[in-house]
Amino acid sequence: MAKTKLFVGLDVHADTIAVAVAEAGRQGPVRSLGTIPNRAEALARVMRRLGAAGAIRACYEAGPTGYVVYWQLAKLGIHCDVVAPTLVPVKAGDRVKTDRRDAEKLARALRSGDLTPVWVPDAAHEALRDVVRAREAAKRDQLRARHRLSKFLLRHGLRCESKKWGAVFWSWVKGLRFEDGALEATFSDYVTEVEHAADRVSRLERAIDAAAERAAPQARAVIEALQALRGVAKLTAVTIVAEVGELSRFRSARQLMGYSGLVPSEHSSGQSTRRGGITKTGNAHLRRVLLESAWTYRSRPSLGVKLKARQKPIGQEIRAMAWKAQHRLCGRYRRLAARGKPAPQVATAVARELLGFIWAIGVRAETDFKQRAAA
Repeated sequence: MAKTKLFVGLDVHADTIAVAVAEAGRQGPVRSLGTIPNRAEALARVMRRLGAAGAIRACYEAGPTGYVVYWQLAKLGIHCDVVAPTLVPVKAGDRVKTDRRDAEKLARALRSGDLTPVWVPDAAHEALRDVVRAREAAKRDQLRARHRLSKFLLRHGLRCESKKWGAVFWSWVKGLRFEDGALEATFSDYVTEVEHAADRVSRLERAIDAAAERAAPQARAVIEALQALRGVAKLTAVTIVAEVGELSRFRSARQLMGYSGLVPSEHSSGQSTRRGGITKTGNAHLRRVLLESAWTYRSRPSLGVKLKARQKPIGQEIRAMAWKAQHRLCGRYRRLAARGKPAPQVATAVARELLGFIWAIGVRAETDFKQRAAA
């Protein structure tokens, strides 16, 4: 592999890319190459002018433009890092921010090794993650639509004693009529929006099932293994794999906990040690499903009908790990609750520890799959 001679910083936007180059060596100059259109041919032209692809290393910040630039540079044979924006070093007194200066800062930090790269999924994995996040957005929209309808009914003194959004409730809603034309139009629109949101969620859930079936064999093995855990059904397992990728890329469970943002913040100096709330600096989508799963550990350990069905095709070793998780996490939940901790804090602590079991089971499933593939 050729020795890196040029470190290229790219400040990527929707229409433009600011380019800066730092030469190898700590005292080497950093120079701006200007701004180019965010087009594959323009980027390729600049990189060819810089020299051999093997001697170039580039980087840009993760953001709304995704990984298109990464894939374009990969096709050119250029090593590229997509870096975490919040971990890019910033000088305390620096109050001038321009695209040119940002590109130069990235090139300089890349050369000095001060940047933290993020994991880049392949195209198929990103497609799975996109459909999972689309379903999450659809659920939020469904909740808003339901709230609009229920508050409309409440404003007009209309209440149903049955459970909301069930068959009896919907039968009651469909039977409502308003004499005023404006109210009838508003009511009809709210009902239509709730029905549309429900159809949208169902459609996306079917798409997730189909995408999970087309996923890489190793990913499917991990999805199946994670379902041995209580509170981790298929949709949650797919979300975890879509957001994290290969679990064995984390050297330990603690590293994965840090990635999720569920670890406590800390400000210590000298003899003083102060810990605060969770950092929330990691993957918010992963954190959400973990917290939802953590609430299931309020109940005593048990194997329900659905959980038994999910565990049936799974090996004994992973099932034993899942059973151990039930006992440990339920005990932790009850101990923290008995000490008077607020329920959200208890659920957060349980979610953090649940992630340790997820890491252990995921790594075990990946190892087993690789061994079977090599046999």
